[in-house]
Parts: sequence; structure tokens; C-alpha cells
Amino acid sequence: MLSGVSFDPARSALIVIDLMPRIVELNLGPHPGADVVTRAVRLADAWRAAGGTVVLVRVNRPNVTEQPPGSGFVPELEPRDGDVVVVKQTVGAFYGTDLAGRLRERGVDTVVMAGLATTMGVESTARAASDHGFEVLFAADAMSGMTAEEHEHALGVVLPRFGEVLSTEDLLSRVSTPGLS
Repeated sequence: MLSGVSFDPARSALIVIDLMPRIVELNLGPHPGADVVTRAVRLADAWRAAGGTVVLVRVNRPNVTEQPPGSGFVPELEPRDGDVVVVKQTVGAFYGTDLAGRLRERGVDTVVMAGLATTMGVESTARAASDHGFEVLFAADAMSGMTAEEHEHALGVVLPRFGEVLSTEDLLSRVSTPGLS
């Protein structure tokens, strides 16, 4: 039996941070970018099937005339009808965007975090989500850090202060069995 936050998938959002070719291709740890993408795709498919919201976030570098190559979404996670797309200019996905309002319009009360990098875009977005009053869950193996050490420190020390850290499989189980706690 799983413990922790129970949630209604239809009132939740999967927020996928910065799965862009130029970031996915970096030397990340402990999970290679391709593995993070595979798990994020599984989560996104399950969220859509359960009537949840999928939020795809990418970053634009400010003050440049052209974004570097690989700045779009990875092909496996191109936005679909009904997805929320956020193009951020900062580390986190809430500051300077309408993400909080768009989630509230959809009745979202819980967010699940995935993406790159754990201690950058994921953590910054999760902190803001908590500040906005959302329950926060983390897909531990659908995110990765710049190093394994920073990722593991975040999972063990920092992120549990903002929400519950789970595996992709645990989250998929909760989505397929709403209200599981």
C-alpha cells in the first residue's frame, strides 16, 4: 500500500520541465536524458488518458535574437491538443508566466514534477508551486541532475520539504487507481 498524498488525476497536472534536445543531450546523473524522456512520455500518456493536465515547459534564453539549436521540445514530447505549453525566461516555470492561473482554471490542486534538471528548473518550479498552494509530487526517476550527487541530495533532503518523492511506477499506479493512498 502506498502512503502519502492521494489525488484525483483529473485535478492534477504533470509538469515536464526543459525536455529539450540541447538539455537532454547533456551528461546528466544519475539518469541519462533519454531515460528521463522515456519515463516522462509514459507519465504524460497516463495523465492524458486519466483526464489530467500535461504541462510542457521549455526555456528561451533572454536577450538573444535566435535561440540555440535544440531549443524546442524533444520529438517524443511535442505538445498535443489540450496540453499547456509554457515558455519561460527564468529558471522556474511560474515566474513571469500565467501558469498558476491556467492550472487554477482547470481545477488543478496537485502537480507532479518531472524533467531536467532536478536542482534547477524542477526544484525552482516545485518551490513556486508550493508557494501557490499546490500539492507537489516528484517523479524521482523521471528527472535527473547535472550530477548524481546533487540529484540524490535534492531527493533525500530538499524536495521532501515541498512534497512527496515517488518513482514513475508508483505514480503510474496512482493515476490508474485514483485516490490510492
